[in-house]
Amino acid sequence: MLDLIQQLIDFILHIDKHLLEIVTDYQTWTYLILFAIIFCETGLVVTPFLPGDSLLFAAGAISAMEGNPIDVNLLVPTLLCAAVLGDNTNYWIGHLIGDRVYERNYKLIKRKYIDQTHAFYEKHGKTTLIVARFMPIVRTFAPFVAGIGKMKYLRFFSFSLIGNVLWVVLFTYAGNFFGNIPTIKQNFTLVVFAIIAISLVPPIYTFIKVKYFSSKAS
Repeated sequence: MLDLIQQLIDFILHIDKHLLEIVTDYQTWTYLILFAIIFCETGLVVTPFLPGDSLLFAAGAISAMEGNPIDVNLLVPTLLCAAVLGDNTNYWIGHLIGDRVYERNYKLIKRKYIDQTHAFYEKHGKTTLIVARFMPIVRTFAPFVAGIGKMKYLRFFSFSLIGNVLWVVLFTYAGNFFGNIPTIKQNFTLVVFAIIAISLVPPIYTFIKVKYFSSKAS
């Protein structure tokens, strides 16, 4: 288990090198591999730890390299389909069995993550589905919580689609545009750290704020 965690951390921190190896080994099958990762990160409440923002950025950066088989204009709709399908899968899981999962504190589905997402819904309402796309963990649980709350599907789908389009397009094309700048390439691990750190600020701030005010009120 410890080895698996170490491998995952290494994959996230050196995601550009690992993705390049995947592209070299699997060529156009890379589209399917990236589709699967984004789908699982978005659609399965037990895999919120998978890379999202950094994966999109790194994939976009690799698509800008000469001689690689990945076309950014095909990559973007592929990843968008994965994110939208993942969101919808997560919504219906929450809609159908969410109450039972929420009532029990399963090891793989942390109650605190669901509570954090609930708190974010309280603050941002329906736009959570848009804002959450840019936040690790929260984006995995947002559609799940929307399903638990029985949000109307068409409303859910509308906000989910907007959020996914913004998320995939911005990060992937940003990686395609900036990824081959020498300074970015030479310090890609630091860029990954920066992306992770920035994306964690809003959920941490919201969680602390909710905890602070709730303890103050009590």
